[in-house]
Amino acid sequence: MVDLNPALDPLYTAEEARAAEEGHDVAELMERAGAAVAREVMQRFPDARRIAVVCGGGSNGGDGRVAARILREDGRDAVETTAVEQADVIVDALFGTGFHGVPREEAAATIERINAAGAPVVSVDVPSGVDASTGEVAGAAVDATLTVTFHGRKLGLAVAPGLFHAGEAAVADIGLEHAETEHRLVTPAILSLVPRKRAEDSKYSAGSVLVAGGAPGMTGAACLAAEAAFRADAGYVAVAVPEHSLPVVEAKLLEPVKLTWADARAAAAKVGALAIGPGLGRDAAAKALRDELLAAGDQKLVLDADALHELEPGEWGARAVLTPHAGELGRLLGESSGWVDAHRLEAARRCSEQFGCVCLLKGADTIVAAPAQGVLVVLAEAPGLATAGTGDVLTGILAAFLAKGLDPRLGAAAAAAAHGLAARRLPQRGLVASDVISSLPAVLA
Repeated sequence: MVDLNPALDPLYTAEEARAAEEGHDVAELMERAGAAVAREVMQRFPDARRIAVVCGGGSNGGDGRVAARILREDGRDAVETTAVEQADVIVDALFGTGFHGVPREEAAATIERINAAGAPVVSVDVPSGVDASTGEVAGAAVDATLTVTFHGRKLGLAVAPGLFHAGEAAVADIGLEHAETEHRLVTPAILSLVPRKRAEDSKYSAGSVLVAGGAPGMTGAACLAAEAAFRADAGYVAVAVPEHSLPVVEAKLLEPVKLTWADARAAAAKVGALAIGPGLGRDAAAKALRDELLAAGDQKLVLDADALHELEPGEWGARAVLTPHAGELGRLLGESSGWVDAHRLEAARRCSEQFGCVCLLKGADTIVAAPAQGVLVVLAEAPGLATAGTGDVLTGILAAFLAKGLDPRLGAAAAAAAHGLAARRLPQRGLVASDVISSLPAVLA
């Protein structure tokens, strides 16, 4: 059995964090937590003298009071107060991991006061107003510069919108034993699971992919996916496009085999993975091709972009990865894109259960959900990916990894990791999708 521990870090829900603390002296844990917060404040803001510590009534507030005491012992003017306007640094110890829902009016006003102060904010364990178990934000929430979280990163710090409130996350050891968590954070070590080409491989056994899409006006999408599959180390890639698109694709692509949609079903029988959707279109012919390929055999599947339009669940689910953005997932679930953005964890899990497949919900926090399993979260840390065509690149990478033998859940997580790492190597301003493709071999070396 493959050891996944180097590839997957724990992400704790509030319940799992409480379970880790059971049997430990509460006062001792509070002392360690408060000391960790004070230490981060002193190290990161050495010139800060006036520190406002906003404390709630629970253990999170207790952590804040310990931090304030230690900061005073260090000679700082650390005061427990909601009058934050003149502070050099604000410590947010209002709500902790037990919070969920909407802050009451007085607490919401305090949060807004913190956000309006203009000083760096250090949140204790989780920014106040963020649900530690889901990342959901139902009302006012602190915009932290730094979140000092204890024992392990909380799931809500890795999933948007909580991710966008957390700032930098620093994990502080407070002497607890680590345990298995339902949900995991993907690390770059996951790329060690991607099979490498062996001396005995042929181009087919090294991973063979068919990309189906490329309707007129959208040939670039299919081309990007095909080129990405090759750069993700596939041995053989074919592209099936409408007959009118074939001259464009012939001129653009060198390495892939070029086919028409009429040849797609026969070609599908010879490959290990199908990537359906990049530039596919939404007319009757496109939908017929999608449905024909879904029924064509037992190949692993990546369904992206137009292939997701009016998609219905089928027997193909167990071998498929759906790769929607928020708008596409909203349409699949009968929800708005805004609802998906606010409930990303729930949305991805609903999709995986509804279609019996792996759902890869794209974003700064790419979420990989599979039926009856915890989610895997990939943090891209590459804002330059917000540009046209990068989703097609991800589709090609994922198809290559599936063709090389990874299962859909780990393949999706590895593809998202490779995608983000390739982009992270590049200047973020002016990045285009083809730049990411050229960066892939170095990431997979």
